[in-house]
Amino acid sequence: MEAAYKFGPYKIDAREVFHSTPLSYAMVNLRPLLPVCPKREVKRFADLSSNETSDLWVTAKEVGVRLEQYHKASSLTFAIQDGPEAGQTVSHVHIHVIPRKKGDFEKNDEIYDAIDVKERELKEKLDLDIERKDRTMEEMAHEANEYRALFS
Repeated sequence: MEAAYKFGPYKIDAREVFHSTPLSYAMVNLRPLLPVCPKREVKRFADLSSNETSDLWVTAKEVGVRLEQYHKASSLTFAIQDGPEAGQTVSHVHIHVIPRKKGDFEKNDEIYDAIDVKERELKEKLDLDIERKDRTMEEMAHEANEYRALFS
C-alpha cells in the first residue's frame, strides 16, 4: 500500500485507506460517506480516462457489496457531486458509497440533502456508528482495518 494518498488538497494517510486498485482507492473519513476516488487527482468526472472511469465504478461496486453486508444494510446509494454547483466540496472526483436501511429516511431522496448536513445528524439517520465524533488517526485506522479485512 502507498505511504500516502491525495484527496484534492488533503494528504490521506495510508492507514485511512481500506481498499485500493492500480487506479482507485476507498477510504474512511469523518463522515459515514465512504469515498471511492481515482488515485490521480481529477476535479471533474468528464476528465477521467476511460480506464479510470471503469476502475472507479468497479471499485465502488466491490466496496458497496462488502459494506452493505458488513453494516447489515439492504441497499446502497452511490452519489457523485460533480463540480461546486453540484455540492462538491473537495475538488477531486469521488463516489460516496452509502449503505442504506429500510426507513433510514422518511422520504428516500432526503439522502441527497443529508449528504451536506452535520456529521452527527447523518450518522443518526443512517444508524452507522452513532457515537463516532471527530476521530483520531488511530480510530480511523481501526475502522479501515475492519473494512480492509473484508477484501482479504
